[in-house]
Amino acid sequence: MSSLPTPADRRPRESDLPDDPMQRLIAVMAWLRHPVHGCPWDLKQDFASIAPYTIEEAYEVADAIRRRDVRDLREELGDLLLQVVYHARMAEEAGDFDFKDVAQTIVNKMITRHPHVFGEAQVEGDEHQSGVWEQIKAAERSARQAAGGSDGASSVLDGVALALPALMRAEKLQKRAARVGFDWGAAGPVIDKIEEEIGELRAEVATKAPAARLQDEIGDVLFAVANLARHLKIDPEAALRATNDKFERRFRHIERRLQASGRTPESASLEEMEALWQEAKTAAPG
Repeated sequence: MSSLPTPADRRPRESDLPDDPMQRLIAVMAWLRHPVHGCPWDLKQDFASIAPYTIEEAYEVADAIRRRDVRDLREELGDLLLQVVYHARMAEEAGDFDFKDVAQTIVNKMITRHPHVFGEAQVEGDEHQSGVWEQIKAAERSARQAAGGSDGASSVLDGVALALPALMRAEKLQKRAARVGFDWGAAGPVIDKIEEEIGELRAEVATKAPAARLQDEIGDVLFAVANLARHLKIDPEAALRATNDKFERRFRHIERRLQASGRTPESASLEEMEALWQEAKTAAPG
């Protein structure tokens, strides 16, 4: 473990911290985790308990970008950076690695994956580069498996994280399978597949199938829709986020219009709310 920036027999002072902002952050985290002078909440945390916050901060970065709020983006990037430093500090305490190791690992990876920048390789454009990137990643996965002495069979699906949002993971699994030819060549057959899956879902609903069967069929529909989005080069997560935003705008319009007449959605009929929904669509199409 690296030495703390001040003697451990007293509380730290701000003046004890290094001037460099990155080193300052690392020192702050070291003190938050100090067994005597640290924060009780921070001391209780481990990788598993912090992981949900890491995911949440990544989403907040994405939200700031979507809103084009540069001030919020700066703050959210700081929150995300804190998560990296937090995990690195816990790993350092366990004697596994530290922040410098994290930084060096990603530097090495970026150099290896950009031979057209840091070497003599040539690429013909961003699509060609994406293909080269995937080939390098596949070679890295094979090398890691060989180094680990794993007896398990390798798969093109290795490395697609289980913790990804379901739509994003579906798209990544489909991309991996497509690399070895397990894919339709156009969007048309995918649309046919969606219609087939909806037909199967409709049949299960008609027979009042148990929830497990309905969940399975709905999952098939969503997976097929994610596949269509991939074929059309549409990010399914972004598409659904946009539709969520659209629904929220239109439903808030219904609430405002009803509130103006002293009413609530609970007191309105479905027909009245549908009329206001159409009014919102006309006022702000798309």
